[in-house]
Amino acid sequence: MSIPFSHWLAIALGGSLGAMGRFWVVTFFNRLHGSHFPLGTFTVNAIGSFVMGLVFVVLMLRFTGTDTLWHRLLLVGILGAFTTFSSFALENLVLLQQQQYWMALGYTFASILTCIAAAALGFGVGKLVF
Repeated sequence: MSIPFSHWLAIALGGSLGAMGRFWVVTFFNRLHGSHFPLGTFTVNAIGSFVMGLVFVVLMLRFTGTDTLWHRLLLVGILGAFTTFSSFALENLVLLQQQQYWMALGYTFASILTCIAAAALGFGVGKLVF
């Protein structure tokens, strides 16, 4: 399968925008909140999961499917760089190393449940609105 160069550029552009957005949101919420709980990453994952569900429905129902330039830009590039489950894993590891077991367990369950619910909500809103 040959991927057009324009799709690679869309992924690169989207990835840089998503990474900058993630950095801004994480920094903002962590400064606002100021506790050991990684609220910034939690917020990014919830927002990203909602938008992923919404955009997926819009692209699948209103356009030609998953092999479009928009799919590469929005889902792979922007949202792929914006959501941060790798950061989530590292932050949980740090909490465990600090022996904050209940915090790590709560963060894990809250993140998983919230992100699944947010993706389902985004999917539902996408189907309803579009």
